[in-house]
Amino acid sequence: MDELTADADAKQAVLGSLATLYPWMRPYYSRPVRDYASRLFEAPLQKAEPEIRRRALTKLLDTIRNAGKRNGLPVKAVSQICSEFEERRVLQTGPHLFLLLEPEAYYTHILSLLGLSTHGCSTYVSYAVSTVSLVEKPRKGPGWFTFDGKPINVFGLSRSRMIGYSLLTGPGSYRFELVPAEPNAEGDALTQLRSLLPQTPFERPSHAIKAANLVLWPKLFTGNVAFLQLDDEDIADLVADHLCDDDSWLRTRVIEDQKLASNIVAGLDRLAAGPWSGWLTRGTDFFWFYENGKRLPLRLIAGDLVHTATGTKVARFTASDIIERLANRSLIPNLLLMFLVLSILPGVRALGGSYQPLYYPLMRYVVCQALETARVDEDLRQALAADDVPGAWGHRVIECDDDPLQLFLEGGKGGTSGPIDRFGDIPFARACGSMSSFVVDPSWQELRNRLRQGLMAPTDAEWAFA
Repeated sequence: MDELTADADAKQAVLGSLATLYPWMRPYYSRPVRDYASRLFEAPLQKAEPEIRRRALTKLLDTIRNAGKRNGLPVKAVSQICSEFEERRVLQTGPHLFLLLEPEAYYTHILSLLGLSTHGCSTYVSYAVSTVSLVEKPRKGPGWFTFDGKPINVFGLSRSRMIGYSLLTGPGSYRFELVPAEPNAEGDALTQLRSLLPQTPFERPSHAIKAANLVLWPKLFTGNVAFLQLDDEDIADLVADHLCDDDSWLRTRVIEDQKLASNIVAGLDRLAAGPWSGWLTRGTDFFWFYENGKRLPLRLIAGDLVHTATGTKVARFTASDIIERLANRSLIPNLLLMFLVLSILPGVRALGGSYQPLYYPLMRYVVCQALETARVDEDLRQALAADDVPGAWGHRVIECDDDPLQLFLEGGKGGTSGPIDRFGDIPFARACGSMSSFVVDPSWQELRNRLRQGLMAPTDAEWAFA
């Protein structure tokens, strides 16, 4: 009982910290999770926007349109996806690029469908980060799948071909092998799953998972909602589109006039030295470098993107060099640049997991501080300051032990009205279960301590753009 009480207290502490930083959330704790999901997908109020934002949204819609066509979606569905996205401007960015059967992806998509259904939407766009490693923890990550408590090797890769390699590793040959890690774990369920997945080889693991999810979506979820999944290759193409435009904000402000880029990097360093440290780290400057299938960090030094471990100058920080390397996928935008073109510039609400409610507002702050230091784009800063809930917790909100694959095998389509109705009426505070992704994380414990001690507060300048 003491352990249960401690877990409940830890969960309440996390909910308290979230409500301190996001006061609008508190009234939803006692309401059905459907109400919270509805708020997440509520369209922002119409207001005048700066030209920078309108152009960025146009480019994002072009990327969505191109991705829809490339994925073979009907022309009418692609048009509807773009129309509803332009109106609603909400993007689920929480789950990494997992198979839809992975519980943390499956239940997050249930939450999204729950919110969209309250607004009568028939389309859904999700971004899944694909720069992550195939193995994030022992036998955990996109390269692994758990069924009936047993780990399954998705591509049948050896440990040496997974450790240190990401979803964007390639070119190579990747097939859905679904190899159990333990003996005698093979069964009818895996055989049936193999029959659902594409049988052809793919150049990259990310290509295989995206193709599989296209097949799985109508089988797992309602066929009445058109689904489009973006990943970091789509973001690379979106950034290239910005850089091919001589007058785009990203090209003129960040690449050609590198003062703003330097200001952003300096802002990240200042943040790391202050009370809001630990949430937004400077892993790489604007781009990741892919070499021999591995993801490597870069530093912007005197106009060059440099791999500091070797001192190699990977590319000049110029539009032409970057465009070329984005095309061959040796450069991939980092998280900050992704959020710039996907959310900050076009004014799109970003939903994410247990870290995003902290680091995303801090990204917005760093960008706005860089603009203020450079004394440019006051209209963009004002638009950012006026955004309605620019980001929110929207990933792993629903916590459930039921295995999605088992649910599918036992009852057919797992994402139709049944599960949506089932979860929709559950109170928010109960639907999120133990909040394990928060409770066991030392960062959230430290956050609570800093808030209680007054070392951090929602009135701080760093939190002004949340």
